[in-house]
Amino acid sequence: MTTLALLFLIGTLLLTAEIFLPGGIAGVAGAVVLLVGSVLAFNQYGLIGGVWASVSGLGLLGLMLYVELVLLPKTKLGRSLVVNATVDSTSQPPIARAEDVVDQPAVALTTLAPSGFVQVAGRRFEAFCRSGYAAKGADLRVVGVDNFRLIVIVSNPISS
Repeated sequence: MTTLALLFLIGTLLLTAEIFLPGGIAGVAGAVVLLVGSVLAFNQYGLIGGVWASVSGLGLLGLMLYVELVLLPKTKLGRSLVVNATVDSTSQPPIARAEDVVDQPAVALTTLAPSGFVQVAGRRFEAFCRSGYAAKGADLRVVGVDNFRLIVIVSNPISS
């Protein structure tokens, strides 16, 4: 009986430690210790003792999860353990305002097959050629702005 009580105490302490230790190892170890305690209870006390030990172990596990996920976040300690900060910015500056570049002429600085670099009003931009291909130096026209690049078409395609 002392061994079972000790195993359940250790399992409960490991489950409690899981609240403060990252990684989940303490929680898994606590669940394994509670499982071992239940198996030993089945071996020593038969079906009724094993069922009582298993129900007790599951109850402790449920109680610890309830405390960790429901009660703790409402306390001052729990709020200090959780990061609630948000970042209100983007990782990249906007490419260009659509109203500033759409319908503007562009020149291909590199071959666009279909992506490359163009120059619009003296500024260099990454671009996507909707026509599929544009040679270096080709005259282009900006038709839109994507999330990270300009969308261009060949303004005077060569006809054969």
